Amino acid sequence: MRKIVAVLKREYFATVRKKMFIFMTLFFPVLIAGLMFLLIVLMGGALGEKRVAVIDGTGRLADVFSTPLRPEAPNLREAMRSRGNDLPQTLQLEYLDARRQSLQEAAKPYLSRLAAGKKKTGGLDAVLVVPSNAFDDPQAKMTFYSRTATDIMTQERLAAVANRAVQRQRLADRGITRDQLSAIMRQVDVEGVQISRSGEYKKSGELNFIFAFILAALLIIPAFMYGLEIMRGIVQEKSDRVIEVLISSMTPFELLTGKISGIAMVGLTQIGVWLLILGGVAAFGAAVATTAGINILQFLRPSLFFYFILFFILGYLTYVCVYAVAGAACNTDKEAQQLMFPIQMVMMIPWFVMTPIITNPDSSMAVTMSLMPVFGPVTMFARTVASDPPVWHILLSIAVSLVTILAFFWVTAKIFRVGILSYGKRPTIPELWRWMKLA
Repeated sequence: MRKIVAVLKREYFATVRKKMFIFMTLFFPVLIAGLMFLLIVLMGGALGEKRVAVIDGTGRLADVFSTPLRPEAPNLREAMRSRGNDLPQTLQLEYLDARRQSLQEAAKPYLSRLAAGKKKTGGLDAVLVVPSNAFDDPQAKMTFYSRTATDIMTQERLAAVANRAVQRQRLADRGITRDQLSAIMRQVDVEGVQISRSGEYKKSGELNFIFAFILAALLIIPAFMYGLEIMRGIVQEKSDRVIEVLISSMTPFELLTGKISGIAMVGLTQIGVWLLILGGVAAFGAAVATTAGINILQFLRPSLFFYFILFFILGYLTYVCVYAVAGAACNTDKEAQQLMFPIQMVMMIPWFVMTPIITNPDSSMAVTMSLMPVFGPVTMFARTVASDPPVWHILLSIAVSLVTILAFFWVTAKIFRVGILSYGKRPTIPELWRWMKLA
């Protein structure tokens, strides 16, 4: 035990004393927040302003296309549900009433300007042609011209504005007044409410969805990051022949346990600091929300932090054992990365299917994955954020994860015992199996 603690302390203090570790631990949340702000600013600048011509064959859409389309005030709920209709982008419009002329002839000069594409000389970014039979023919189609095949956002935004205007005109043609139109077209908001198994009512919705993704990312990223640290550390010690000196004074199991435990404490230290920073920001936000009459505890339950720490440890120990195997079996970082790439893709499956897991946490897929080895910690944590799974599901997932960790640790120790002193060509799967039997 004393030797394990010695390795643990060496791995822990060798990492936490580095200036880069201290900097990233303290300023990583600030860097992420700054990066997100910069991306928003850059996206707004990249989207910029577009000049669009609308050729209206009906001649009845002048009211909506005679003024620029500017972004409305931001709304989280609408932004989550929209398909690009509320982009931070202004569309400068040129409207042409073409009901008394051929649409093809009317569109020609505008299409020529679109092909030129130079705004300083009157170029256009897009042209929308509304057919003359848009109000009467169910087979009518609008045509959107653009120089890029991927300008879907502008197309959707113009189509939504045009369709709303057409629908209002159709209702107006049937004798419905403007006030009646507003009353008819007014949307009814939906408020999501989660009913827990104890019968407690809690608000849910977009914020829970966002929290689940953010916390799941915090659960996965450090485990992969420090798993790589363990893998590279073992490969480096093998290359420098340091491992031979270490093995002469302790067993491979003691060395492996100390290294994994030390790096695990490094990860927990960093995550702990990030959670404290996040908690401070959340406390400030909760205070502001409380003054506004919003109960933040309906989104962030205290039990989530307990589950986060629990499943972080389980997920971390599961993943790093796999990385330790790669480090013990390979001689260079390149070999280890090639070996780990397909394994990483398998381990990332819960992240790839995170959206259906969060939106339907009680589905057969979500329940099955939350009770499986390797996938259990991340999937079960996502379920606890999005819903209130049965206690026996949580306990079974924890038990399966513990058994998986013990099994992986046993296998890792077996391979580690032979692999740390093996040099030359990277072993194949049959050779790894022989190492396990020999050890």
